[in-house]
Amino acid sequence: MKKKRILFFIYQMGAGGAARTLLNILNNLDRTKFIPTLVTLNYDGNYEKDLNPDIKFIKLKTKRLRSAIFPLAKIIRQEKVDIVFSTIPNYNTIAILARLFSFTRAKNIVREAAFLGGTPSANRKLRVYGLLYTFSSKVIALSHGVKNNVVSRYKVEADKIEVIYNPVDVKQIQKSIDTGKLKQNHESIFTGEEKVIISAGRLVDDKDQQTLIKAFTKVREQIPAKLVILGEGELEAKLKTLAANLNIADDVHFLGFQENPYIYFAKSDVFVLTSKREGFGHVLAEALATKTPIVSTKAKPGATEVLNDGEFGLLCEIGNEQQLTDKILESLNWTEEERQAVVEKGLERVQSFQAETIVKQYEKVFLETLESN
Repeated sequence: MKKKRILFFIYQMGAGGAARTLLNILNNLDRTKFIPTLVTLNYDGNYEKDLNPDIKFIKLKTKRLRSAIFPLAKIIRQEKVDIVFSTIPNYNTIAILARLFSFTRAKNIVREAAFLGGTPSANRKLRVYGLLYTFSSKVIALSHGVKNNVVSRYKVEADKIEVIYNPVDVKQIQKSIDTGKLKQNHESIFTGEEKVIISAGRLVDDKDQQTLIKAFTKVREQIPAKLVILGEGELEAKLKTLAANLNIADDVHFLGFQENPYIYFAKSDVFVLTSKREGFGHVLAEALATKTPIVSTKAKPGATEVLNDGEFGLLCEIGNEQQLTDKILESLNWTEEERQAVVEKGLERVQSFQAETIVKQYEKVFLETLESN
């Protein structure tokens, strides 16, 4: 069989979940069937160094998304691309237009990762994306909840949408834990007698770290504990002020972006996610892979799907400070036997998201798309 050429398009191979997903797909794609090419805008991304060396990597000479259409179309022609794969609505739009202007027989597959919409103006915008998606051959939704949202708000036909969960490279995560080290100035956080609660995500309103910090105040009233928050974002100063006002600043550690967050997860007693909504909740699957118990809000649709409505982690209502406090305390008070049972169950769950398994599902969609008219 002639190898199929797949072009992957994203704005940059940065620190976000979309880039991490593309990295896992690119590195695990069957090279006996596919030739991958990665195209980004002219940005430097943290994950570039993790790309397998056989991946052709092209950076467009622009940082403006609108300016990418015709250069991308040219690459589609030159590389004789069979499929253009993209993710995130704005970038899907550019990928579709570039493919149309390439005047080739290439096909678009677009990925939807977020649970978007809710306001009239946002829903109208999603409807426009849906109209553009009629020019794609397939839409990949990363959860059943996201698929339902694409059907209801984008007005895309359900039979055009495939649900494929995010790939989690369990082997690489374990390797990162085995070979990784905490930064020297962070070691003291994890070496005391206090329990360590950890969270990771952008410091933005949707992640609701405010509720986490308030709940942590109540947790500290009952047991000695520290809170570690990984991530960067616009609310960092506001969150630090909140911690100071609650007189817990010395026990709340904002450690920013970490290239190897997994060693931090593994050395913590519980991972907590307080999101208001999650398309998938990729970080939850990664936390399961690090053998760390989870407390999460019922962030629909993704978090409840990953944790199967509480089977693989403790769940609480969004924004409910007291429920969050109670669930964190519950997890921290488990016996070693209870904790180990939770960890083993979580490891079983994460097998569903193994990169090799998920990438096979992507390969199947790629081949079926090319075989269809």
